[in-house]
Order: sequence, then C-alpha cells, then structure tokens
Amino acid sequence: MAALKKYNLAGKEVGQVAIEDELLKSNANSQMIKDYIVALRENARQWSAFTKSRAEVAHSGQKPHPQKGTGRARQGYLGAAQYKGGGRVHAPKPKFDQHVRINRKEKRAVIRHLIIEKILDNRLHVLQCDEMKAPKTKVVADFLKSRELEGKKILFLGDGLLMADKSGKKPESPTQKFESFLKSIRNIPESDFMIVPNVSGYDVVVHHDLIVMDTAIDQLKVLLGGQQ
Repeated sequence: MAALKKYNLAGKEVGQVAIEDELLKSNANSQMIKDYIVALRENARQWSAFTKSRAEVAHSGQKPHPQKGTGRARQGYLGAAQYKGGGRVHAPKPKFDQHVRINRKEKRAVIRHLIIEKILDNRLHVLQCDEMKAPKTKVVADFLKSRELEGKKILFLGDGLLMADKSGKKPESPTQKFESFLKSIRNIPESDFMIVPNVSGYDVVVHHDLIVMDTAIDQLKVLLGGQQ
C-alpha cells in the first residue's frame, strides 16, 4: 500500500492518502507505451496544409507566347509551376486518412501505468483543496517553492465530470469551481490544470510532478482501477 503525502497551501504536511496495492498493479509494457504516445502525437497533427496543382489554379488556357519565332523556350500554360501564381509541384495535400486508432484498453492501461510510476517515484502529491476566495499567485508559488517544485513542469489535477449525471443536472465547470485557483497559477510558468477524467498519458509524461486536489482522489482511484 502506498501512502501519498497530503499538504496544505502553506506547504505543511496535514495527512496521508492511502492507495491500495491492487490499484498499483500495471499490465502495460514499454512498446505499448511508445505506440500510445506516438499515436497521440500523430493524431495531434492537423493535416490541413493545402496547395493547388496546375490543374486547380485559375488561369486561362492561352499560351504565354507563340510557339515559334520568339527565341524563347516553348511554353503551353500560364498556370505551370514556373510562373507566378502557377500550380505547385508535389506540394502538400490534406491527408485525412492518417488517424492512428488507439485501443481503449491499451489507452487505459498506459495511463494507469504512467500514473503508477509517478506514485512510486514520489512525484504525485495531494493538495488540500481549500477554497480560495480570491486569486493569490504568491500563495501557490510559495507552496511550489516549499515542496522544491519551483521551475518544474507541474500538472494540477482537479475533480470534474465530463457529462450530466443521471438526474440530468449539468456538471459544474472546472473553470467555475476552481476559478480563483486557475487564475492563481496562470502566471506561474510550466504550470497546468486539468480534471482527472480528461488527463492523457502524454500529459502525465511531459509533466515532472502531478499535484492532485484532495477532492479528486476518488476519481483518481477510479482511473487507477481501470474503470474510466
């Protein structure tokens, strides 16, 4: 069983959060992790570059100059690549069929594995979610400094829902719930905020440490249990 240290915004330890051993078992391997990260990066490409070929540019079919008698090389079309405004040769076109499919079970396994690594390396911390009545960047900056996380790439994880619950009630937006906290970290370099259901393996990889709000621990355990 792993025990995550819980801190308040003053940087003092105020308790621990236990993570059961069953939630710390991973079945992902290095090749699975690599395939998942590569697929995420490939799918992040827009593939929106588009240029016109000589068949698509708007030009008349008139010859630039007579075929013979001018001493110049024969030319047949003003839309050719050597003319200004002409079509491009071997230019990029949209490739909408380049999406890499990610298996859902593999995706969950990789995210779990990467978060488990953070836990075992003591790079996942729990923050007591005291509601901030007003944005206070200095408070959050001092907290990071006290935990020796200043200057490192940090991802804060809060709780939130992706859709309405069974009663039809719309979930509270993280922007509303953590408004003061979000405003407090937006001027801190290398600091980002996400809700647990939205986190991807790439987010976990690129951030040095994860700081989870204590209100999001239940959602984190659901994620580690492979149910999300």
